[in-house]
Amino acid sequence: MVAAASYSIQATSSVASARIQLKPQSDSLSSSSLSFSSQLQPCSIKSLHTTRQLHLQRVSAVVRAEINSHTMEVDISLSPRVNSVKPSKTVAITDQATALAQAGVPVIRLAAGEPDFDTPAAIAEAGINAIREGYTRYTPNAGTLELRTAICHKLKEENGISYTPDQILVSNGAKQSILQAVLAVCSPGDEVIIPAPFWVSYPEMARLADATPVILPTRISENFLLDPKLLESKLTEKSRLLILCSPSNPTGSVYPRKLLEQIADIVARHPRLLVLSDEIYEHIIYAPATHTSFASLPGMWDRTLTVNGFSKAFAMTGWRLGYLAGPKHFVAACGKIQSQSTSGASSISQKAAVAALGLGYAGGEAVATMVKAFRERRDFLVNSFGELPGVKISEPQGAFYLFLDFSSYYGSKVDGFGVISGSESLCRYLLDMAQVALVPGDAFGDDTCIRISYAESLTTLQAAVERIKGALVSLQPAVAV
Repeated sequence: MVAAASYSIQATSSVASARIQLKPQSDSLSSSSLSFSSQLQPCSIKSLHTTRQLHLQRVSAVVRAEINSHTMEVDISLSPRVNSVKPSKTVAITDQATALAQAGVPVIRLAAGEPDFDTPAAIAEAGINAIREGYTRYTPNAGTLELRTAICHKLKEENGISYTPDQILVSNGAKQSILQAVLAVCSPGDEVIIPAPFWVSYPEMARLADATPVILPTRISENFLLDPKLLESKLTEKSRLLILCSPSNPTGSVYPRKLLEQIADIVARHPRLLVLSDEIYEHIIYAPATHTSFASLPGMWDRTLTVNGFSKAFAMTGWRLGYLAGPKHFVAACGKIQSQSTSGASSISQKAAVAALGLGYAGGEAVATMVKAFRERRDFLVNSFGELPGVKISEPQGAFYLFLDFSSYYGSKVDGFGVISGSESLCRYLLDMAQVALVPGDAFGDDTCIRISYAESLTTLQAAVERIKGALVSLQPAVAV
């Protein structure tokens, strides 16, 4: 920043020439010094009244600028919208655990929600063939007609809800679909109703839309399911969006149809209220539990945005593909946002997704095999942690997470570590002492619990349980149960 400048000018009679030189006083700006010169050719004028030649004065001028400057300070402030958003704790812990593993620490990573299975062969082959056949160019913003048509067929056959291809938007993962839906329907000051425990990104997405997340707590004794009476008591004229996730991340809870019908009756009495139904874990469900799509309930199609994808059930996390289904008015608005951000999803992934939907009802045998393994892992963990004193468990009916109440251990003091004050310090203790990476419940809106992902092999889970039990030996439940 230039604070001031002073100039010295010298002039002499000479041939008309001028040299101007700007030289900053500060050495730090010497690379910015400017110099230039120009030679002016002499000229003569003959007058009718005189033959006297006029001589131009020879002028030599030297201009020096002495510039006083100080160090420029850059404005590093961020948007209030960004400052209001918290980083994803699951991503942070997963990254930390990965870094430890890469450094040679034998960490067991049970933080990320990522199946340990390979993408089924038929799906992978479809992606490979897409590359070989040159199917590597841009697709329409909303997704290929082939895939959107296949999604419509799936939703009709498996979920009992009818859509046309122009009511489907394919995105780079269900996460993008959810964010775009929130941005499209929420205005500043609107309220987004979110039952807790919740997926970590829901409240932050609301804040990105300048909306206010309204958190409704649930109880482990009620399997972490939303109480309709509590919902009704919290709705206002500002309530714009209710987010439901079934099967749930992080609890594995599944909403029975009867409870969803009670919620739908309440929603129907609030004209502004829409519902975002996150059904990404739909196929990972354990009998006798069954999945009900919220949009299939009477009167709910017009006000429901259904989000699903391919990451979880088909073990396609890295393929980055999800979709949104809903009334054309809302889907088109989401498409507008997508057109100005990422545009269409990967052409290769979309070909693979068509193959995934072609595996059969609910993913066919390939998905059924994975679900069977998940159930065996769930049963092992429920039985193992059920042996620990003071631990409360709600047996998950879907997904691949166990949300355990360890709050009875809070208050314990450990030599060389300190006090276990909550879910985050307990997870830090287990990472330090047991070398097992878990996610604290406070990231999901419930500090009494920690989340364990059992999307790992049974052998890995057995080793993790032994380590956790060993680390907890020195901890005695601080609260009587």
